[in-house]
Amino acid sequence: MKLQRKHAVLFLAIAAWNVLTYAMFTKNLASAHAGGEDRPTGYWVAHSVLIVVNLVIAVVLARLGARSWRATAAPEPAALGR
Repeated sequence: MKLQRKHAVLFLAIAAWNVLTYAMFTKNLASAHAGGEDRPTGYWVAHSVLIVVNLVIAVVLARLGARSWRATAAPEPAALGR
């Protein structure tokens, strides 16, 4: 399967959505912790790991989307010789 521009847009949109939602989640989690919310340590650790993993996924998708975008913008080598 060859990646097309529509795939690049999808990857970039998902990456942006992950960053946006997990930035809000991070803010809410930090304010809950600062507000003294009584939770077990495992709760804070698990949610922090979840945030990091999803932001890493966002970076991977953003890089894949950017590469796909650039690859579809350039003319194919076979089309240059025609």
